[in-house]
Amino acid sequence: GEFPTVAFKACTQQQSRNLKQSRLPVATVPDDVLAGGACVGADCLLRVLANYSRSGEVKTTITVGVVGEWGSAGAGDGFWGPPAKALPPPGYPNVGKSSLINSLKRSRACGVGAAPGVTRCLQAVQLDRHIQLLDCPGVVMATGAPPAAAPLRGALAPQRLRDPLSPAAAILRRCPPKQVGPP
Repeated sequence: GEFPTVAFKACTQQQSRNLKQSRLPVATVPDDVLAGGACVGADCLLRVLANYSRSGEVKTTITVGVVGEWGSAGAGDGFWGPPAKALPPPGYPNVGKSSLINSLKRSRACGVGAAPGVTRCLQAVQLDRHIQLLDCPGVVMATGAPPAAAPLRGALAPQRLRDPLSPAAAILRRCPPKQVGPP
Protein backbone atom coordinates (compact mmCIF):
# COMPACT_ATOMS: atom_id res chain seq x y z
CA GLY A 1 0.00 0.00 0.00
CA GLU A 2 0.94 3.63 -0.18
CA PHE A 3 1.94 5.70 2.82
CA PRO A 4 1.75 9.46 3.18
CA THR A 5 5.04 11.28 2.61
CA VAL A 6 5.84 14.41 4.57
CA ALA A 7 8.84 16.71 4.10
CA PHE A 8 10.47 16.99 7.53
CA LYS A 9 13.66 18.36 9.06
CA ALA A 10 14.38 17.56 12.69
CA CYS A 11 15.42 20.21 15.20
CA THR A 12 19.17 20.41 15.81
CA GLN A 13 19.09 22.76 18.81
CA GLN A 14 20.95 21.75 21.95
CA GLN A 15 18.59 22.97 24.69
CA SER A 16 16.29 20.50 26.45
CA ARG A 17 12.96 22.36 26.23
CA ASN A 18 11.06 24.66 23.85
CA LEU A 19 12.69 23.33 20.71
CA LYS A 20 11.80 25.55 17.74
CA GLN A 21 9.30 24.53 15.09
CA SER A 22 8.91 26.61 11.94
CA ARG A 23 5.25 27.21 11.10
CA LEU A 24 5.99 28.09 7.47
CA PRO A 25 4.80 25.69 4.76
CA VAL A 26 7.73 23.47 3.77
CA ALA A 27 7.55 24.55 0.11
CA THR A 28 8.06 28.22 1.04
CA VAL A 29 10.64 27.92 3.84
CA PRO A 30 13.62 30.21 3.16
CA ASP A 31 17.10 28.66 2.94
CA ASP A 32 18.24 30.34 6.17
CA VAL A 33 15.43 28.59 8.11
CA LEU A 34 16.34 25.23 6.54
CA ALA A 35 20.00 25.80 7.42
CA GLY A 36 19.11 26.78 11.00
CA GLY A 37 18.32 24.60 13.99
CA ALA A 38 14.51 24.77 13.90
CA CYS A 39 12.28 21.85 13.00
CA VAL A 40 10.48 22.16 9.66
CA GLY A 41 7.38 20.18 8.68
CA ALA A 42 6.20 19.20 12.17
CA ASP A 43 2.75 20.76 11.78
CA CYS A 44 2.00 18.66 8.68
CA LEU A 45 3.33 15.46 10.25
CA LEU A 46 1.31 16.09 13.43
CA ARG A 47 -1.85 16.52 11.29
CA VAL A 48 -1.14 13.18 9.57
CA LEU A 49 -0.77 11.47 12.96
CA ALA A 50 -3.91 13.15 14.30
CA ASN A 51 -5.84 11.90 11.26
CA TYR A 52 -4.57 8.37 11.88
CA SER A 53 -5.90 8.59 15.43
CA ARG A 54 -9.44 9.28 14.22
CA SER A 55 -11.80 6.41 13.64
CA GLY A 56 -14.81 8.03 12.03
CA GLU A 57 -15.71 10.89 14.36
CA VAL A 58 -14.20 9.21 17.42
CA LYS A 59 -10.60 9.85 18.51
CA THR A 60 -8.72 6.65 19.35
CA THR A 61 -5.28 6.11 20.81
CA ILE A 62 -2.56 5.05 18.39
CA THR A 63 1.02 3.90 18.83
CA VAL A 64 3.40 4.68 15.98
CA GLY A 65 6.86 3.19 15.54
CA VAL A 66 9.61 5.41 14.16
CA VAL A 67 11.78 3.54 11.66
CA GLY A 68 14.80 5.24 10.11
CA GLU A 69 15.50 4.23 6.51
CA TRP A 70 18.49 4.99 4.31
CA GLY A 71 16.99 5.72 0.98
CA SER A 72 14.30 7.93 2.46
CA ALA A 73 15.46 11.53 2.50
CA GLY A 74 18.39 10.78 4.84
CA ALA A 75 19.43 11.73 8.34
CA GLY A 76 16.81 13.44 10.44
CA ASP A 77 13.92 11.93 8.54
CA GLY A 78 11.76 8.99 9.51
CA PHE A 79 9.47 6.64 7.67
CA TRP A 80 5.99 6.59 9.14
CA GLY A 81 3.87 3.52 8.63
CA PRO A 82 0.33 2.81 9.71
CA PRO A 83 -0.43 2.64 13.43
CA ALA A 84 1.71 -0.04 15.05
CA LYS A 85 -0.06 -3.04 16.56
CA ALA A 86 3.19 -4.62 17.79
CA LEU A 87 6.79 -3.60 18.28
CA PRO A 88 8.18 -1.51 15.45
CA PRO A 89 10.92 -2.98 13.30
CA PRO A 90 14.32 -1.44 14.05
CA GLY A 91 15.85 1.13 11.73
CA TYR A 92 19.37 1.97 10.67
CA PRO A 93 21.55 3.67 13.31
CA ASN A 94 21.95 7.45 13.35
CA VAL A 95 19.30 8.43 10.81
CA GLY A 96 17.36 10.68 13.18
CA LYS A 97 14.65 8.48 14.76
CA SER A 98 15.14 10.01 18.23
CA SER A 99 15.62 13.53 16.80
CA LEU A 100 12.30 13.24 14.98
CA ILE A 101 10.51 12.32 18.22
CA ASN A 102 12.23 15.15 20.14
CA SER A 103 11.24 17.62 17.41
CA LEU A 104 7.57 16.62 17.55
CA LYS A 105 7.56 16.62 21.37
CA ARG A 106 9.49 19.95 21.39
CA SER A 107 11.70 18.64 24.21
CA ARG A 108 14.50 16.13 24.75
CA ALA A 109 12.37 13.06 25.44
CA CYS A 110 14.98 10.76 23.82
CA GLY A 111 18.75 10.86 24.03
CA VAL A 112 20.55 11.76 20.81
CA GLY A 113 24.17 11.83 19.73
CA ALA A 114 26.50 11.97 16.76
CA ALA A 115 27.76 8.41 17.30
CA PRO A 116 25.52 5.34 16.85
CA GLY A 117 24.23 3.46 19.89
CA VAL A 118 22.71 6.23 22.05
CA THR A 119 19.26 4.58 21.97
CA ARG A 120 19.78 1.19 23.62
CA CYS A 121 16.23 -0.04 24.21
CA LEU A 122 12.67 0.54 23.06
CA GLN A 123 11.23 3.75 24.52
CA ALA A 124 7.61 4.93 24.43
CA VAL A 125 7.03 8.70 24.33
CA GLN A 126 3.53 10.11 24.83
CA LEU A 127 3.07 12.92 22.30
CA ASP A 128 -0.47 13.79 23.43
CA ARG A 129 -3.55 12.00 24.81
CA HIS A 130 -4.05 10.05 21.61
CA ILE A 131 -0.59 9.56 20.10
CA GLN A 132 2.29 7.53 21.48
CA LEU A 133 5.59 7.27 19.60
CA LEU A 134 8.01 4.34 19.89
CA ASP A 135 11.73 4.94 19.55
CA CYS A 136 13.91 1.91 18.92
CA PRO A 137 17.65 1.32 18.67
CA GLY A 138 19.28 1.18 15.28
CA VAL A 139 20.12 -2.25 13.93
CA VAL A 140 22.00 -3.27 10.79
CA MET A 141 21.31 -6.80 9.62
CA ALA A 142 24.17 -8.90 8.25
CA THR A 143 23.95 -8.82 4.47
CA GLY A 144 27.06 -10.67 3.37
CA ALA A 145 28.45 -7.33 2.16
CA PRO A 146 32.18 -6.66 2.60
CA PRO A 147 33.32 -5.56 6.10
CA ALA A 148 33.87 -2.00 4.85
CA ALA A 149 30.09 -1.67 4.34
CA ALA A 150 29.19 -1.81 8.07
CA PRO A 151 30.63 1.64 8.91
CA LEU A 152 28.91 3.07 5.84
CA ARG A 153 25.56 1.92 7.26
CA GLY A 154 26.27 3.55 10.64
CA ALA A 155 26.75 0.20 12.38
CA LEU A 156 30.17 1.10 13.77
CA ALA A 157 31.41 4.35 15.25
CA PRO A 158 34.42 5.63 13.30
CA GLN A 159 36.53 5.62 16.48
CA ARG A 160 36.07 1.84 16.81
CA LEU A 161 37.39 0.98 13.36
CA ARG A 162 40.69 -0.91 13.14
CA ASP A 163 41.02 0.05 9.47
CA PRO A 164 39.39 3.43 8.70
CA LEU A 165 40.92 3.54 5.21
CA SER A 166 38.71 0.82 3.67
CA PRO A 167 35.40 2.59 4.42
CA ALA A 168 36.93 5.93 3.38
CA ALA A 169 38.04 4.37 0.07
CA ALA A 170 34.53 2.91 -0.41
CA ILE A 171 33.03 6.39 0.04
CA LEU A 172 35.48 7.92 -2.42
CA ARG A 173 34.67 5.24 -5.03
CA ARG A 174 31.01 6.34 -4.88
CA CYS A 175 31.84 10.01 -5.48
CA PRO A 176 32.22 11.52 -8.95
CA PRO A 177 35.97 12.09 -9.56
CA LYS A 178 35.53 15.81 -10.20
CA GLN A 179 34.06 16.22 -6.67
CA VAL A 180 37.08 14.66 -4.93
CA GLY A 181 39.85 15.77 -7.28
CA PRO A 182 41.85 19.03 -7.16
CA PRO A 183 39.86 22.23 -7.79
